[in-house]
Formats: sequence, structure tokens, C-alpha cells
Amino acid sequence: MKIAVLTDSTAYLDQAYLDKYQIKTVALNVIFNDETYKELSELKTDDFYKRMRNETQLPTTSQPAMGEYVELLESLKEDGYTDVIAVHLSSGISGTFQSAVTANAMVDGIQVHPFDSEISCAVQGFYALKAAQLVEQGMTVVDNILEQLESMKETTNAYFIVDDLNNLKKGGRLNSAQALVGTMLQVKPLLHFEDTKIVPYDKVRTKKRAIKRIEEQIATEVEGYKNLSIVIIHANDKESAVSWKAQIEEKFPEANVILSYFGPVIGTHLGEGALGLGFTTTELDLSI
Repeated sequence: MKIAVLTDSTAYLDQAYLDKYQIKTVALNVIFNDETYKELSELKTDDFYKRMRNETQLPTTSQPAMGEYVELLESLKEDGYTDVIAVHLSSGISGTFQSAVTANAMVDGIQVHPFDSEISCAVQGFYALKAAQLVEQGMTVVDNILEQLESMKETTNAYFIVDDLNNLKKGGRLNSAQALVGTMLQVKPLLHFEDTKIVPYDKVRTKKRAIKRIEEQIATEVEGYKNLSIVIIHANDKESAVSWKAQIEEKFPEANVILSYFGPVIGTHLGEGALGLGFTTTELDLSI
């Protein structure tokens, strides 16, 4: 048995992680005016946010093309891989997980084991990193790796702050009533994933209060755990993310804290200026 770990572009893992653990990726797409771009490779994050400011119409997003997914599996098979652990963004906001299920039935000689992270961005990446580290440590039973990933869900979570709910509403990731409440009250909505969907968690008046509310919630959820990995995620607002990272390192001195970003696909739905904090208490090596 030779196990590959695959994730999609919305994990936004640093290239150094992909190289170190030989994690494979398949790209989701952003569509501007009928022109389709693979995020990160054909549409860089900085260019995406610049273009977003000048567009009157919100771009749309789509899951990877089935042909590309099948081609990647064929390539892995040729490289001698027998099994693929495919860690994808939440099935409640994308059809990418289902693409893995479908692709598995289209390629003989290699077995795909789709894993629904039920989340996205760097926290999704945590699951891929954990799987790759288990493979590197010599774990060869796929079911055992998947069981560990499922166990991670018990103490892995993320919260997001957005400036405007309209992108989520237009993209169909949040219903109109929820979007209207946030707009009318001029609040900073706090969001999280629940049962694979993005839902409101709380709402406060300012971003500063939103950050404090998230920190309070995180402290409650991680209390008593020895291992703690935290990621601060930003949508083209690195200055705020760096500042928040410093706060988190002061409040959680034993934690491993890294920075990440909302790339084009997730940035389409959250909008520029969004911030997020994700964490896991599962032992995880974040060194590069």
C-alpha cells in the first residue's frame, strides 16, 4: 500500500507544507464574466482582490473539473499510489467532496477515500497535514488515519468575522434573512461552520469586540488541552492578521500560531477585510 494525501486549493496551505509532505492539490475555480480561472495558479490572491474592487458583478466559483480530478488520480496511479486520502472543504458549501466520490468510481487501480473536513481554509489544511504526518510516521491502514481525522473534529473549530454579508447572500452560502439582519443592524457578524454549513454564531458592534468575543470562545473550547495549534486567516488585511496573531501568542503562549489567508474562492464569498481564527487541539507539527 502506498498512500497519497490530496486536498483542494481552498486549504490554502503554504507551498512549503505541500513540498515537505508531498501533499497533492486540485484547484477550484473563480469565474469572472464567463472567464474561468483556477485559483492560485491562474488567479493569484492579490490580483483577485484588486479585480474584485473594480467589478460591479460578484464572481462565481465552481468545484474542480471532473476531468482534472480523474487526470490527477491517473497520474498518482502511475506513480505507484494505491490509495488516496482526499481532504476537501465542507460538502455543505461545495460539491468538491462529491467530485472525489465520483472520480473514485471512474479510475480503476487506485482507491480514493474522501474525507469531508466540514470546514475550509487553513483548518481544512490541518486535516491534510495530520493525514500526511501520519503517513510519514509509517501508518499504513487508511481506516486508522481516517478515524484519527474524524476524532480531530471534536476539538477543531473556526470562527470568521466579515464586514459585509452581501457576498455570502449573493453566493447562496447564507440565506437572505440572515444577511438582512446583519446589514440593518450594522453589526460585525461572527460566523462558523455547523453541520457543514456556514451559519451566524454571534453579532457585535465592532471588529475589536468581535475579536475579543472569538478569543473568549476559543479559551473556553481549548481549556485543559495540552496541544494547541492556531491559525489567523485574513482576506487581504495582513496588518490586522499580524496584530491579532501577536495578541493570540500573548494569550496562548504554549500554542503554535501561524498566519494564512482567504484565497480567491473563499474570498469571493467572505469579501475583502474578513478575518478568521481556526484551531485544533490535536497534536500537529506546523514547522516547515
